[in-house]
Order: sequence, then C-alpha cells, then structure tokens
Amino acid sequence: MLRVRKQIGCSDELVRSCGNRGVTMAMLDTGIAVHPDFDDRLIAFSDFVNGKREPYDDSGHGTHVAGCMCGSGRLSDGKYKGMAPASRMVVGKVLDYKGDGIIENMANGIEWVLGNRKRYDIRILNISIGMGESAEKERMDKLLELVDEAWKCGLIVVCAAGNSGPKAMTISPIGARKMVITVGCNEGGYFGDRANICESYSSRGPSPYDMKKPDIVAPGTDIVSCNAFWERRGWRYRNAYAAKSGTSMATPIVSGAMALLLQKYPYLSNDQAKRKLLSTARDLHEMWNKQGAGMIQVNSLLT
Repeated sequence: MLRVRKQIGCSDELVRSCGNRGVTMAMLDTGIAVHPDFDDRLIAFSDFVNGKREPYDDSGHGTHVAGCMCGSGRLSDGKYKGMAPASRMVVGKVLDYKGDGIIENMANGIEWVLGNRKRYDIRILNISIGMGESAEKERMDKLLELVDEAWKCGLIVVCAAGNSGPKAMTISPIGARKMVITVGCNEGGYFGDRANICESYSSRGPSPYDMKKPDIVAPGTDIVSCNAFWERRGWRYRNAYAAKSGTSMATPIVSGAMALLLQKYPYLSNDQAKRKLLSTARDLHEMWNKQGAGMIQVNSLLT
C-alpha cells in the first residue's frame, strides 16, 4: 500500500489534513478477520452465509479489501496502512470461503446496509465483487434495483469492474450500473512491460447502461494489505500481510479516497463526490473503456 499511496498522491500529510473524524464505510465481501490493524473500528458485522455472530473471514479476500480501505498499518509501522485509517467499518459476509455467493445473500446484504445506514451513519458501500450474468433475470434485476436504491439513498457505491477483460463489454453487472462508481485496474506504467498485470485482465466497458465505463482506475497488482490468517507468537506477529491482485483491490483504494474526501468535506452529496473524483483523475491517455476518466489522483481530489 505504500507504493500505491505514492502512485496516487496520497501522502501522510494530506491524510492528516482531513482530520481524525473518520466516516463509516460498509463492505459486502467474504467477511473480516479480527486484525490488529483494524483496532476497534469494526462497529457491526452480519453473516448472510453461515449465520455466525462473531466476525470472521474464511477466505481472506474481505480482510485484504478492508485493509486497503482503512487498515491502520499498526503491524508494519504504517507501511501497509490503508487509504483512510480513521474510518469505521460495517461488514456483511455475503461470499463463502471460496469467494462464491448467491444473489439472495448479496441482496440481503444490501438491504441490511440500507436498513442500518442511519444507525451507523454509513456514507460509502464497497462491493469488491465481480458477478457474471445470471440466467435468472428476475432475481438479478431485483439485486440491481437494490444497488440503484443504495445510491438514491445517498450512499457512495463503489464497485469492482471485474476481472473478465480485456474484451469490451465485460463489466460486472453490478459495476455496469450508471450511478455507481465503477473501478478498473491500471498501474500507470509502474511495472513497465511486465506480463499478466491486473490491467491486462481488468474488465472493459462500455456497459448496457452507460457508455462510459469504468468510471476510474486505480492500482490493483500485488497490493500488500491485511492477511486474515495472521499469527501471534509471544510478542511477534507472523504473516500479518499478504499480496493480492485484481479489481477487488483497486476498488477499496477508491472507497478509501472517497472516505478521506467526506472526512474533509462532510457536506458533499454522493453525486458531488463522484463528479469531483472524475474531474480530478489523471488522464493516462488510454481508451475510455479501459481507463474511464483516468487514474485516481488523491492530492487533486482533496484540494
């Protein structure tokens, strides 16, 4: 995450300028493990897969995503801290240990977030999940209506473009919606001509609902963040962090940046925040269906 923060202009000084009153972000994923980098900032957890009460993550995906959003970097002396380390989290487990899920669990998760948005003052919903087209159109349509409803209720909904590129029109159905912020991967040349980096398989637009998709891109290759399967031996911690790649990792980078924006300018609506995000992106001079408005640029976003 240190490399990522440097790439997108997110300095420690800039984060401090946003104050220490973090916003609440909701995340629907594989759950979240108890990790020292999250301190006591997990304020609600609900399990739509196995019905457990205590927070857990039997996949590791959700914990990694959460670390990108708002891990404190405590076990790395700040090196691997997330974008918005003062933020609080509300987490719904909607995917199983393989990262698979069903439409009903996802729909139930969104309804839970909507039902609790005022109670926990939720401002952002992160969905780092790429879904394929479902043959059951009625159930999928209901889910997509809930995604739209979340935006209409004032939430900033940030969704992964998916990892089904590089062909055109491969955006995940949730990320394809017009109102949400859809995030693709791009490294902005950081890895040179290295093969099999995230942008080579990041899903491409347009979508059936919006010609200009994805909306924005962020780094997503070899992102180091919190590991659900860390161990403590005496006063030492082992395997506290892990590297993962994909649009799932790029998405919480944008969610965390939006949390910083709301920290600094709490009066902004979701539409205003989205416009500011896109208007301050750095043009990578790629086709729109690959880069959207460009690379997120946090130092420009927070001015």
